[in-house]
Amino acid sequence: MSVTVFTMTHKKFPTPGDPVYVPLQVGRAAHQDLGYIGDDTGVNISEKNCYYGELTGVYWVWKNIKTSDYVGICHYRRYFCTEEGRILTGAEYERILSEYDIITSKRLKLNYTYYEGYASDYNIRDLEAVGEVLQEMYPEYYQMFERLVHDKGTYFGNMMVCTKALYDEYCQWLFSVFEKAEEQIDASGYDDYHKRVYGFISEFLLYVWVQVRELKVYECKVGMTDEKRETAEIKEHLADFFVRKDITGAKEYILACLKKRPDVLMEASDITGELKLSMQVIAVCELEKEAYGSSTIDRIQEFGTLMEHFRKLNDLIIAFQNGETDTFSAPEVEFYLQNAGITDIALEASARLFCTLQEAREVVQTIRNYV
Repeated sequence: MSVTVFTMTHKKFPTPGDPVYVPLQVGRAAHQDLGYIGDDTGVNISEKNCYYGELTGVYWVWKNIKTSDYVGICHYRRYFCTEEGRILTGAEYERILSEYDIITSKRLKLNYTYYEGYASDYNIRDLEAVGEVLQEMYPEYYQMFERLVHDKGTYFGNMMVCTKALYDEYCQWLFSVFEKAEEQIDASGYDDYHKRVYGFISEFLLYVWVQVRELKVYECKVGMTDEKRETAEIKEHLADFFVRKDITGAKEYILACLKKRPDVLMEASDITGELKLSMQVIAVCELEKEAYGSSTIDRIQEFGTLMEHFRKLNDLIIAFQNGETDTFSAPEVEFYLQNAGITDIALEASARLFCTLQEAREVVQTIRNYV
């Protein structure tokens, strides 16, 4: 069994030591040669990289690789890994693929339907156009598309590993859909981020395709080798706002960032969860300020301390939501709530992240009754 996992990249990076990983430069037709295999050789669509993202590499593997029994896709800082966070080895791929049809990312559990999420961040007409193409070309897939697009799950990163034969079947289906969809979608006027229409929609289409094919799926943890530069910069700016107790400025800044890069809150970008926690800090502090005249930010300004404060709060809420009250003793909870200065607003607003308004109020009441 030969397995080759192509590592999509647009920049130089430290490659994993295992030879199962082969760097593939995507979009090389329009960029400087990095010294890796490029997607601009053989049969290719490298010139479409601004619209297709890593899919130009996916296409290249489909059309040009003939010698591997199994092929796959990962990214230069995003890899399939063990639950402990170690990047999978070639031997581990072989073991998993001897039992499963395909390896994918773990399904993302969204707080909204895929349709709603796409509509809030992108041009929803593009997604609808793809649906119309499916209805025309592959009606059996359209039924699943319609069901899942109004559900709250998707894969991410276009990451997969499977037999080359199965990979080819997927690519033939995917690119035939996009070739037809190009007749309706005009992304030429979008900014550089939003231009990658096909790269975004394909993440969801892989989910649809796997479900229709009823494949035996190994949903694998995805690990990041480092944090995106954009994410680190956003956190640094938020830390400055928090030190100045400027919650309004922090809110305006993060909303502007989300408008430009709505993907920064996704698990693959916000690998520590600290951007989501920062949004929680902002929301709680705004509500506290309005109700009490002061807020958590008046007591805690250091970024790391704020993050730890809200992580502990969320751990408490999740434990009580799941009925795991034996995790904490009543004195421990009472001491924590008083010592950390946790307000009812902070409890309820934070609980709303994990459940409905009514459920949140019940969780808060359970916590209060517990002490």
